[in-house]
Parts: sequence; structure tokens; C-alpha cells
Amino acid sequence: MKNKTFTIEGMHCASCAQTIEKAVKKLPGVQNSTVNLATEKLTVDYDQSKITDKDILSAVADAGYQANSLDVQKSFVIEGMTCASCAQTVEKAVGKQLGVSTANVNLATEKLHVQYDPKIVSVADIIKTVSDTGYKASEEVDAAMKSEEEQDKKARYISSLWKRFWISALFTVPLLYISMGHMLGAPLPEFLNPAINPVIFVITQLVLTIPVVILGRNFFTIGFKALFKGHPNMDSLVALGTSAAFIFSLGATIAVFLGNTTYAMELYYESAAVILTLITLGKYVEALSMGKTSEAIKKLMGLAPKTARVMRDGKEIELAIEEVQVGDNLVVKPGEKMPVDGIIIEGMTSVDEAMLTGESMPIEKTIGDTIISGSMNQNGTIQYKATKVGKDTTLSQIIKLVEDAQGSKAPIAKLADTISGYFVPIVIALALIAGLSWYVSGQSGVFVLTIVISVLIIACPCALGLATPTAIMVGTGKGAEHGVLIKSGVALETTHQVETVIFDKTGTITQGKPKVTDIVTSADFSKEKLLLLAASAEKGSEHPLGAAIVLEAETKKVTLAKMHEFNAIPGHGIEGMIDGQRILLGNKKLMDERAISLGTLATTSDSLASEGKTPMYIAVDGQLAGIIAVADTIKESSVKAIERLNQMGLEVVMITGDNKRTAQAIAKQVGIERVLSEVLPEEKANEVKMLQSEGKKVAMVGDGINDAPALAQADIGIAIGSGTDIAIESADIVLMRSDLMDVPTAIELSKATIKNIKENLFWAFAYNILGIPVAMGVLYLLGGPLLNPMLAGAAMSFSSVSVLLNALRLKRFKPKLI
Repeated sequence: MKNKTFTIEGMHCASCAQTIEKAVKKLPGVQNSTVNLATEKLTVDYDQSKITDKDILSAVADAGYQANSLDVQKSFVIEGMTCASCAQTVEKAVGKQLGVSTANVNLATEKLHVQYDPKIVSVADIIKTVSDTGYKASEEVDAAMKSEEEQDKKARYISSLWKRFWISALFTVPLLYISMGHMLGAPLPEFLNPAINPVIFVITQLVLTIPVVILGRNFFTIGFKALFKGHPNMDSLVALGTSAAFIFSLGATIAVFLGNTTYAMELYYESAAVILTLITLGKYVEALSMGKTSEAIKKLMGLAPKTARVMRDGKEIELAIEEVQVGDNLVVKPGEKMPVDGIIIEGMTSVDEAMLTGESMPIEKTIGDTIISGSMNQNGTIQYKATKVGKDTTLSQIIKLVEDAQGSKAPIAKLADTISGYFVPIVIALALIAGLSWYVSGQSGVFVLTIVISVLIIACPCALGLATPTAIMVGTGKGAEHGVLIKSGVALETTHQVETVIFDKTGTITQGKPKVTDIVTSADFSKEKLLLLAASAEKGSEHPLGAAIVLEAETKKVTLAKMHEFNAIPGHGIEGMIDGQRILLGNKKLMDERAISLGTLATTSDSLASEGKTPMYIAVDGQLAGIIAVADTIKESSVKAIERLNQMGLEVVMITGDNKRTAQAIAKQVGIERVLSEVLPEEKANEVKMLQSEGKKVAMVGDGINDAPALAQADIGIAIGSGTDIAIESADIVLMRSDLMDVPTAIELSKATIKNIKENLFWAFAYNILGIPVAMGVLYLLGGPLLNPMLAGAAMSFSSVSVLLNALRLKRFKPKLI
């Protein structure tokens, strides 16, 4: 089963999206077909043995739209080929590669033309495949990013809409004045006066209307094509309404020519022109707003530099980013962006990772530290080895996660999708019913036409179709800005329903690394002396508690002594000789076994243990010298995050494999009341299931590795990752900063997004529920005014724009602070 995404051109409303979805779903071998109106993309799961990409493209074309594969086409120059079999070898090798759609080699020109999916295979992968077959490939064309091409295309589209609008307005404004001005007492030249020169009056209106109709021809070509194929869309409504107005007016113009001058006052040219002009303006504003919803992706894509400075054969050369390979040594100077992921091999600097992780403070980096692609080098020249390139870099994975999330549908969208699918046919039926009803009641043809046009024009499935995807695009993009990567629309929606948050202890609430917290000595020893003896004894130890003591000594620059007669006592501790003194270091069992009294330090020992710390006792020549307490320290953000979750009315639970006493001590420090202790890693998923059986929506927060089963079992899995572990498949949300304050941020963002979606849907439904009856003449029945088709056109455009503007309010989202 293959999953592939295509871009769609020509969609204008939710019913367009429904039409494409249904057309593609009918194809044999298609398991799933999803269209996102906001991103203008079609995602298809299909069996390659039954259909091809061409079949999908054809099905979309038959439905009245244009689909384009997201595959990239590139040409490579091949060196070393001497015959046709060489060409066949290269062609087959590249063609077999996962993600390559087509591969053609031209022996005469010595070029390889490849069509491939850049999300699956990179330029470097293709070059390597050619190299593995015994030939050399180099990229022929300039490596322009697909995203830039798409942005240029959208910019051209927005520019064309604006041009269409202002040229249409140049004809529409005088048309409106000529047709309506005299009714309001505005002066008209004598030759245009309908009472004196009715023929010139109608001809002038026709001449002014024709350019507007020509400029708005897409409404008619797309609208009628969709209508005749049985899948009417928003353009169908506009095309029907304006066509009815234009054709009726054309008939009236002919009647005036034939001598019936009364028809000069029954023209609807201005309605057709104003409607087309206003809807074009609405589409222009809509396109501008839609561009703003995906700014997060544009910003992320903008982080990737186009070129990289690479060391090859001892020389510094500049290459296109696509040509950088794993193992290359890259040079980055102050103020430059990191091209790919890697590890520093020379130099030191501070790096700004704010756009990727949300971490505002620059991070000091030196030899051995990791580099994330897209981050900014601040003040030092470094050389680092590339470890991940192309689609594998952290930046590429983040972009893919955000794109996938923005392209996915939340369950709440199904309601809007279902309604949008039936909306346009129902509106057409209502327009006909309303028109016939008024005609039967004795109203004139002009009155009936006004009703039909108003109903067709005011109805707008666009607002319904845009309500959910635009909010999801802004919401997930805003999350990415704060280092919170939400993987799907489903995850975004489910998160706002969470009632219980479970935190794993080690590595989540705590740092995950033991640290010396207390040094307590007897009267005859100083803290420095005790640390020296303990660290000297533990040097070389692989035990994490011992390693913590050694690290503390190194931090305080304590010079260690050499230990002789080393003896490890399993389950108890160690013993040996340092400077002629017999040293014992271990737990209470070791002290009891050697009959060493704790004396006055017994109370201190119990107190340390009650705080969740592990006391390690040091005895010198049979006398207790002191205690060094080691603990897995709590992260700075843990207490604040849990306090914030409690304020939000959520139940917070801690799960750990630690014993009950230690677990309770940690829980008390961070403000957690419910503790699940002594739970084995494989049992964590069952504990999550138990909480779910209480009828609660559960979020599990863990490191994404040991907690994978529990993360998968939870309604929402939240993985703590440092940014290099973002592809944790078992999680729904990834916190790149490993900051627990991002847990309440994710929940707050979900609530804000769902609230925004509900607002959008409410206004979209309310607009149509109120607008259509008004257009059908309900107010007129009650003695009120009849809706003018021009006002209907303006209102229809405003409904879509208002939904988009409301979604853009999410861009102001800021997490609440304690």
C-alpha cells in the first residue's frame, strides 16, 4: 500500500474537496482519499498493483480539477557510460530506489532524468546509487526548493486575483453609477438617460459588463463543468446566479432593441458585474489570509540554507545543500545557519536554536556536541561532521511533522465535510423552490429572478470547508513555534479532552541522571576530604551513583587519590586502601555487616531517605566518616508544570518503577498526590488502561523509548525529546525542549484551537441558516426588504474571509505563565 500526496488546482470550496475525494475513492485499489482545502493537497493510500499515479491524476481531471504530483524532476550528468547496457544499468538501479517514480537515461546526451519524491529519497541518495553501479553522477540543474516554487506560484495567483479585481472594478463602478445612480438622484448625461436614449443606456451597460464576465470566466468554466459532472460547487452557484442575471438582461436588451423600452429599467447587468467583482475581491483577501495560516512552515523552510561550505580534499568548497553527504566535514562561520545535522569536531561557539526548539537562550557548543540543522551559529567558527542529511535532518523531520499535521483532518471536520458534500445541490433546490413559490404566488419574473440569484449567491460552502483546516494549520504552526510538535489533527482535537495526565518519573519529572545533593560529615572530617575519599574509591566505577560522586568531585576540581586493594562487595558497596586508610563505601547493609554505628547521623540518614535521596555511607578505619546523598534531581520546570495542570483542573499521576517511599518523596516535592510505584516498564501500558477504564481521557508523558507501549496506549502520547529524537512513532505530541511547561502549553493550545474551530463552524452555519432564508424572501413576507443580489455577493465573500480572520486570531496565542 502506497501513500502519496498531490497538489490540487481549481478548488474553491468544501464541495470541490468532496468531489475530488469521492472521485478518487471510486478507483480500484484506493483505500483512502483525503483532500485538505486549506493546504490544497490530496493524500491517497492505494495499491500500486491496481492503479498508477496517472489513474489518480486522470480521475481528478475528470472531476474538473488539476492534480500535480509532488515529485521533483531533476537531471544528472552521468560519466563513464560507453554503451546502451551502461545506460540500462544506471536506469534500473535508480528506478528500483524507493521513492523514485521514473528514471530515464539518454546515452547520447549522457544524462539521467529522474522523477522522485523528495520526502523519501534525496539527491545524495541518487548520486550514491549511480556511484554504487560504477558510474559518476552530478546534478545538472540548480537545486531550487519545491517550496519556493509553490510560494512563487501562490504569489502569482494572488497577484492575478488582484489584477482581475481592479480591472473588473474599473468597469463595474461606472456600470453601477449608470444603472443605479439615477434612482438615487445622481445626474446622468442626456445621451445615457434611459427615458431619452434607452438603447444607448442598455448597450453601455452590456459593453461595461462583458469585460467583467470575461475576467471572471473561471467561475463559469469551473462551475458549469462541475455542475454537468454532477458535483456542483461554489463556483457553480456563482455561475448559475450571474449567468441568470446576465442572460435575463441580455433578453431585456434585445427587447429594448425591438422597441419595448420598458425593459430598460429591468436590467441585472450591474448585479452580475458587482457579484463577480466582489467575489474576486473576497477570493483575493481569502488567498492572502490562507498564506498567513501556513507562515510556520514558511519560516521553518526558510531556516534551511541553500548551500554549505564543505571540506573536500583539504579544500573548502561551496556545494548545494542537496549534495552534502553523511561524513562530510562542514565549516560554519559566525552568523551562518547550520546546513545539516552533525557533531562538532573542531572549535566552540554558542548556537541559537530558538526557532527549532523554542529555547530562547543560546546554547554553548564544543567538540562532541550535536548540531541541529537550521540553527544559527552565533560567535565562533566551527567545523562539524555531517551525521544526517536531506530528509533525515531534524529540520526536515520537523517540517514533515508539521506539514502532515496541517494536512490531516480532525474528527470535528467530518461534520462540516458531510454537510458540504450535500450543501450545493440543496441550495440549488432551495433557489428553485423559492423562485417557483414566488412565481406561483403572482410575483413578476424580475422578482423571481432576484430571489433565485440571491439564494444561489449568498450560500457559501467555503466557510464550512475552511473552518477546521485553517484553525488546525495555525494551531499546529503555533505549536511548532513553541517547540510543541503536534502530529495530527486528531491529536490536536483529542488533547483538549484530556482529564488525567500521567508523568513517568525518571527522565521526565527528574533529570534522569543521579547527582550529589548532600554531603554530611562527622566532626573529624571536612566535606572536601569526604568527597575526595568517596570519589577516589568510586573512580572507574560503572555504577550510576558512584559516577555521580566522581562527577561532583571533577566539578569541584578535587584531585583524586589512588585506591589499593580494591574489593567490590555485590549488593553492598566497595572497600579498599587510600593513603594507608581502610575505606568502606556503600549502603546501610554494609555498615551493619561491619558493625559500624551510624551514631548521631542515623536521624540525618532517615531524613535524607524520606526526601527520596539515596544515602551512601563512608567509613574510615572502622569509624563512620559521613554520608553522601545522591538523587535523581527534579527538573526546574516540573513543579511549575504540575502546579499549572492542577490549576487547569486536571488530575496528575506519577508512574515509576521506584519503591513506594522514594516515589512518594518525589511526588510530594512536585505536588502530585496520586502515585503508581514499583511498576515495571512492560506494565505501564496496563496502568494507563486501568485509568482509561475509569472513563477518563488519559495523556501519558514519557521519554518515548522505555515508555513507548504506554505512550501508544494513552489517548494522547506526549514524548519528551531533545529535538534529535523527534521521530518517536509512538507519540502524538513531541516536546522538543524537554520542558514540562510545554505539557500545559499543548493542552491550552488544543483548547484554544478547538474553541476557534467551533466558533468558525458556528458562524459558518449561522451565516447560512440566517442568510438563505433572507435571500428566499422571508423578510419580504414579513414586510421587510428584499435582499439585493449584490449584497448577497458581498456577504458571501465576507463569510469566508471572516472565518479565515478568526482562525488567524490563534496566531496571538501565548501559553499562560505561573
